[in-house]
Amino acid sequence: MKILGIDPGMAIVGYSVLDFDGENFELITSGSIQTQKTLSNAARLYEIFNDLSKIIEIYKPDIASVEKLFFFRNRTTIIPVAEARGVILTALEKYHIKTFEYTPIEVKQVLTGFGRADKKDVERMVKLTLKKDDLPSLDDTIDSMAIAICHTRNCTVNMTAI
Repeated sequence: MKILGIDPGMAIVGYSVLDFDGENFELITSGSIQTQKTLSNAARLYEIFNDLSKIIEIYKPDIASVEKLFFFRNRTTIIPVAEARGVILTALEKYHIKTFEYTPIEVKQVLTGFGRADKKDVERMVKLTLKKDDLPSLDDTIDSMAIAICHTRNCTVNMTAI
């Protein structure tokens, strides 16, 4: 099963594609879609849609696992992130990709056993799970891997989620 993990944002969308055979993981690709602050929000959203569409067309994921908005400390960023999520969900729907959503607390709980784990704990568990010592330095990309891994842990408990 190929899983597209997505950490949404207006400035940076982290993504990764993992192959999971029910036991082992293979990291197929990962990266980020980065938009320029000098562009209009509409242009940035269009760029996210187009770039994500290309990723979907190239890697043909079976499902997607997307971070769900849960709580934001910074009220000025919640609207743009919500707009980016809308564009991401629209692209996934365009390609008929079944989508699952998880809050950051759910992801941390599933990966580390503690819903308030810090970024380093999540990164450590992603490294252990993927059996990789070197991961991209961008938190958004690592988070996308964690979101994809979270889904595999949930779907092995509930096989109807595949």
